[in-house]
Amino acid sequence: MDNQSPNLFSRLFKRVSASLAPENPEELREVLQQSYAQEAIDSDTLLRLENMLKFNQMQVRDVMISRAQMDVIKTTDSMERIIAYAVDTAHSRFPVITDDKDHVLGILHAKDLLKFTLNPEQFKLENILRPAVFVPESKLLKMLLKEFQEQHNHMAIVVDEYGGISGLVTFEDLIEEIVGKIEDEFDETDGAEIMPVSAERWHVKATTEIDTINQYFGTQFSNEEADTIGGLVIHELGHLPVRGEKVQLGDLQLTVARADNRRLHALMVTRV
Repeated sequence: MDNQSPNLFSRLFKRVSASLAPENPEELREVLQQSYAQEAIDSDTLLRLENMLKFNQMQVRDVMISRAQMDVIKTTDSMERIIAYAVDTAHSRFPVITDDKDHVLGILHAKDLLKFTLNPEQFKLENILRPAVFVPESKLLKMLLKEFQEQHNHMAIVVDEYGGISGLVTFEDLIEEIVGKIEDEFDETDGAEIMPVSAERWHVKATTEIDTINQYFGTQFSNEEADTIGGLVIHELGHLPVRGEKVQLGDLQLTVARADNRRLHALMVTRV
């Protein structure tokens, strides 16, 4: 790949009509567009190069997960509760807090719980916490990415100008700004729409159609207001919910298990 990079950019600049090198990001974007038009680069390369240009100007506040959307562990949580929470959210790292999200003690790696599954009596949450890294909202993404790589870190807690916690940012968040959304085996694009977690709890994708919900749970929800169970929850609440919000529909209680600032992803359903 490294051997091809000089050739790529050499061809790129040879194929454009302008004889002078670009002097600012706007001119460079024009060069990239001309190179794409002349088939010196393909659409994927164009997108990633343009994303990189934007990335270099972006700050942490532009990509961070907001405070309200943060999935956190409390120091008072039991190991059983933490394991269930990790399964529900499919995260590998969690900020650990005391009374509220302004007091982050450290970061829990879910894999550190494995050695206690056979000896739960030896579990002490404070003994396995990793140090938390704090960064300001105004930090440039390119600088944070460099620090993540140098320090082998994957998560940072974001603070505002007054020192309060305003959110968090992960290594994956930064990479996705360049290469696009990274899907993995825990994302909600594949697999069963309704997955039993226990005899009384189900993990349900927000995109599951109302008719499917009615057939599975024996309910009679109307699909006049929404076609999916996620849409129905949003309609009932009157806003895009955050993780942990609950709504009762008939004899089902639906808890938001996964959501971001754009859409609702998954619900946990229990019988009332």
